[in-house]
Amino acid sequence: MWKEFKEFAIKGNAVDLAVGVIIGAAFGSIVVSLVKDILMPPISVLTGGLDFSNKFMILKDAPGGGVFATPVEAVKAGAITWNYGNFLTLIINFLIVALCIFLLVRALNRMKRPAANMPPVSKDCPHCLMTIPIKATRCPHCTSEIDVTPGPTL
Repeated sequence: MWKEFKEFAIKGNAVDLAVGVIIGAAFGSIVVSLVKDILMPPISVLTGGLDFSNKFMILKDAPGGGVFATPVEAVKAGAITWNYGNFLTLIINFLIVALCIFLLVRALNRMKRPAANMPPVSKDCPHCLMTIPIKATRCPHCTSEIDVTPGPTL
């Protein structure tokens, strides 16, 4: 079992996954800071400082009753609350984070996209349909010989 675990842990996929999780966590904190420190202040100014996080409804009063400004105060006093404002805030934050990530991935994909007039660098093997380099004379997957004679030009 130890040998199998060692083989699994050292495989490229497991290491790549670990690196992806670590980078994802670091990137996540950057995106959270972008939303919280850069995007939300102007949005708050535009909405007049509207903050949903303290919106709540009391489902069951506290033993002594009372009026509470925040859900934390209500829960401390023994009330049962429905904190819909915090949920709305988290949904808004999620949508902003998702939009930021979408825009970032979209920009990265545009930078990676090859130019339209570039000649192809790969082709499909006619036997096994795997992608192979354009200059290959033998498929590394199925070992079939590939015809490299140029076709007619139009």
